[in-house]
Amino acid sequence: MKKYSIIILLAIIGTLWSCNSSKKSFQSGNYYGSVMQAVSKLRKSPNNKKSREVLGQAYPMAVDYYLTQVNRMKDSQDRFRNGKIVDAYKMLNNMHDAIQRSPAALQVIPQPEDFYNQLKYHTKEAASERYRAGEEALAMGTRPYAIEAYDHFIRADLYEPGYLDVKNKIDEARYFATLKVLVEQVPVPSMQAGLSAQFFQDQIEQFLFNYQDNEFIRFYSARDQNLKEPDQILVLQFDDFVVGQVNNQERIIEASKDSVVLGQVKTQEFTASTDTTAATTKDKYVNVYGTVKATFRERTRQVISRGLLSMRIMDTKSNTVVLHDKFPGEFVWINQWGSFNGDERALTREQLQIANQQPMQPPPPQNLFIEFCKPIYTQVTSKIRGYYHNL
Repeated sequence: MKKYSIIILLAIIGTLWSCNSSKKSFQSGNYYGSVMQAVSKLRKSPNNKKSREVLGQAYPMAVDYYLTQVNRMKDSQDRFRNGKIVDAYKMLNNMHDAIQRSPAALQVIPQPEDFYNQLKYHTKEAASERYRAGEEALAMGTRPYAIEAYDHFIRADLYEPGYLDVKNKIDEARYFATLKVLVEQVPVPSMQAGLSAQFFQDQIEQFLFNYQDNEFIRFYSARDQNLKEPDQILVLQFDDFVVGQVNNQERIIEASKDSVVLGQVKTQEFTASTDTTAATTKDKYVNVYGTVKATFRERTRQVISRGLLSMRIMDTKSNTVVLHDKFPGEFVWINQWGSFNGDERALTREQLQIANQQPMQPPPPQNLFIEFCKPIYTQVTSKIRGYYHNL
């Protein structure tokens, strides 16, 4: 019984909230919202008195509000007035459809008005006004206007799919709106034997040719035959690099540690006699403390690889460099090993670990080259994202 009481209580609370919500919307002037909320409530609770009352008051006021907006737009000089009229008619039809799907709401509003014929006419007019605006913007002949034209043609196609030749216009506007960037990755002229920058260059190209942060930016390779006249040229080249520079270091440490147990000595412990026991002696072992020493020899080999990549972006129309930056990268491979003479107890745990290590061969030069390119890749891609994001 308790469980059912809670369910009933929650239902009552939900009903009161819904009624208050639609009434609150009505009182704040949101007639459309109050209509939709009241109809939604009447689907669940057809006899709800407050919802019927709100619907009866809100619907005619909502219709009057949107029709007033329609008439105002018809008399205005707004360039895109038909689009705003379409929005108003859609709201009116939404209320009509909602009421038609609720028998209880139909009892309150027996003949809700629909405006589908008006919507159809003005939808076509909205497509027309956006199409004309797109043509005007495209005729301006600049990239910012081409971006504006693309937006107009997209909106026209949303209003009236396939309107005139809008699909072709969308493609045309997109082409002129897109900044076309030719990518040139300059080969390394004096690459060491067996080394190749191809892996790094492939990673850069994969990033650029899959770039999607800005739909109006497209990168092309020199192999792409579709690009006739690039807007920009992005040049990437290594100004300097070194792979496998070896740095050997040796350090000798005289280690010592005090208060270390060196051994034990035997002594005699005497116990005096009592009234009940006789005097006794027994052996006792005592620790002997002292200082232990060791000579620790630590060897470190560093193999340093580094490079500097230059990035230039050139504007082909003005033949000027619009961006020039350099990105350093470094990778240091480290191997430590060692040995000692003396008492190992004088050494720290870390020194013992190093003493147990053996000298290792560094990675192949190609791997070292790839490693120092990783931080360069991160910097370059971040710079490209930042530069082209809002361009």
